Amino acid sequence: MRRSTGSVLKWAALSAALVALSAAATNYSLWINGRTGGGQLGNHADFTYWGPSSTNAGVNKKSVNWDGYNRISNQNYLVRDALDCYCTGPNWCYIAVHSAGNLMIGYTLDLYGGSARYKKTPSPNSSGQCTNSDGTTQTGWNIKWVDVAAGAAGGSELSDAGSWAVSEPLVSDLKTSTARAMYNHNNTRGKMFYMYAGAKGTLYSGILPGQDDEAVAYHSSGGVSGSSGGSYCNPSDWWCNDLTLGTAANQGGRVKWTNHSVVFRDDNESFNHYTNKAWGGVVSKVRADMELNAR
Repeated sequence: MRRSTGSVLKWAALSAALVALSAAATNYSLWINGRTGGGQLGNHADFTYWGPSSTNAGVNKKSVNWDGYNRISNQNYLVRDALDCYCTGPNWCYIAVHSAGNLMIGYTLDLYGGSARYKKTPSPNSSGQCTNSDGTTQTGWNIKWVDVAAGAAGGSELSDAGSWAVSEPLVSDLKTSTARAMYNHNNTRGKMFYMYAGAKGTLYSGILPGQDDEAVAYHSSGGVSGSSGGSYCNPSDWWCNDLTLGTAANQGGRVKWTNHSVVFRDDNESFNHYTNKAWGGVVSKVRADMELNAR
């Protein structure tokens, strides 16, 4: 039976509406820096911290720049502004973080991930803020998953020992006991944190326990739970417990935080902590994953 002209027009209108809705939904890749910062605050196109902005680092990549100097609570509004801009309404985000950026996103999700967020139009002003799209709200943000390079959510013994400039407010947050007590690391709002742990550490091997990348030890970059750090290594090292892959408990029985999975452990000790403004170190592994999977 042939459709009537009216039915054809209705189906055409419905199809057009579905196409328009699909076109309005956009995925973004948000990159959250760590200590030292470097990118202009509010400028989501400034990838100074990471490397050349022309590098493929996931679909519609944006650099969520915070100063990398002040305390997490002081700078957190910049991250919330970016999440509001790109991860509300019909839009979804992939998140990549480095070092203290791990503290930043964990803090954000625990303290604010259950709050009402206005849906935004993803066109930020010079301060990195976006206008409301339709006046409605949603709970938290649309996040697919979080990739973590050299995560510092467990703190660093370099901060404990004063090896970093003690005048930096952020260094206080990076003490192992402070970082681990700052928020509930198990409360990721159901989002998976995929951990990439580097082990090319030499300079501070006497301060950082177990395997390290010269700035953070495996207990932090591997998402190991607890109120304090510990000594974790690659399987080839007989002198400390293994950091296990995936979400499984580590050798010795210490579990990882909820929804934290080690997807890269630097068994060959080839990757250090630093980007060198060239997407370097263990960040290179996260960048490759974002290129492949953040679409």
